[in-house]
Order: sequence, then structure tokens, then C-alpha cells
Amino acid sequence: MNIKKHIPNILTLLNLFCGCIAIVFISKLRFDIAFYFVCLGIFFDFFDGFFARKFGVAGPLGVQLDSLADMVTSGVAPGYVMYQMLSFDGSFMQITNDLSFFQVSFLGFIITLGACYRLANFNIDTRQSDSFIGLPTPANALFIMSLPLVIAQCHFLTLSELLNMKWVLLTITLLSAYVMNAEIPLFSLKIKNFSFQKYKLQIGFLVLSIVLIATLQYLAIPLIIMTYVLLSVANNMLSKK
Repeated sequence: MNIKKHIPNILTLLNLFCGCIAIVFISKLRFDIAFYFVCLGIFFDFFDGFFARKFGVAGPLGVQLDSLADMVTSGVAPGYVMYQMLSFDGSFMQITNDLSFFQVSFLGFIITLGACYRLANFNIDTRQSDSFIGLPTPANALFIMSLPLVIAQCHFLTLSELLNMKWVLLTITLLSAYVMNAEIPLFSLKIKNFSFQKYKLQIGFLVLSIVLIATLQYLAIPLIIMTYVLLSVANNMLSKK
């Protein structure tokens, strides 16, 4: 029995397992624990592909498993978080029982629909072998999963109030689904050899990310994701010139 060929799929299933646990904690409003399980799932998601290539066992089964696992960890989980946030009645920790608000809160699952479409499209899009077109679902999941933690951490009352407004959350939801599927080429974060001149954008972005995480903690997560998209757009414009 060749154990090596099963390691990538086991890691993929661990990603799925982490996503399931995250959903349980989201239902209990423990967004902090859910965030860490999604992070752990994304960790497994990264290394399943790494080991599949390293052991030369990449195949169609692994591709399908990967998308199905990501659908839960990076699709259902962030959609459920947005559903919960849209269910809050003006206060971050008070959930309304008004049916009309629950109807609005269902729109949070637009994120899940956007993630599903992206994952299906990614499997048939041969242009995304080394870089991405549109925001990857794990990055989008981190952005959404961090929002309730930013509210809890944030000392800026204005930002906290904004993230409690339903129209702001609905705008984030629609933008999230759009950016995942938009025809926006994002620069690759893979650094194959250390060449500052060749990879100065990637190196600069990674250094900035480390500084932001060290200084801003949870608030750094959405800022890093937004910076990644904006830098990619700027880089694309400069490349065309």
C-alpha cells in the first residue's frame, strides 16, 4: 500500500473537517474559534497541493476533493458568518427575532454562491496555474471571517459602527462575490528564487503584511486582502503602459 498517494487527500479531508468545526462554532457565535479553524483548514488546503506535486500523485480525484472541501471551509463558513452579522440588531452581540431582518440576513449566503461559482470555474480555467484571476476563496474567507473579530477588537468607534450597519455588510457581501469572480489578474505570491528585482512586489507585499499583522492584529487581515487586490490592479495598469 502506497501511503504517500493518500497523504494529499487526507490533508484535504482535514481541511473539510476544520470547516465543519468552524461552522459549529459560528452557530454558537464563537467567531474567534471559527476563524482559527478556518485558518487551519486553509493551512491544510495549501499543503495538500504541495504534497500532491511533491509525491507526483496529483489527479482528478484530488482536484474534486479540494473544491468540495473549500466549498465548506471557504464558502459555507464565511457565508454563515455574514448571515450571523446581518442578523445582529444594531448591537454586535444582540440578535433580532424580527422575521424581516432574518430575511435580509439570508443574503449573506451570496458569498457562498460566489465561492461555489468561483471554485467550479477555477477547475476548468487553465489560465490560473501559477497566478489567480479573481480573489481566491481562502483569501476571501479570511477577509469575511475576520470582520466580527475586527468589530470586537476595534477601538475606532466609527469603524465598529459601520460594520454593524446592514447596508455596509450587504455591500461587502456583493463586492466579495464579485471580486472572487471578476476578471482581475492577481500577482502570484510564489517566489521561486530569491531575486529582489524580479520579486520586489511580492517581497514588499509580504513584508508589509507581516508589519500589519504585528501592529494591527485582526484588523490587518482585511487590510492585507484589500491591499493585495489594489496592488494587483495597479500592477496590471502599469504593465499595460
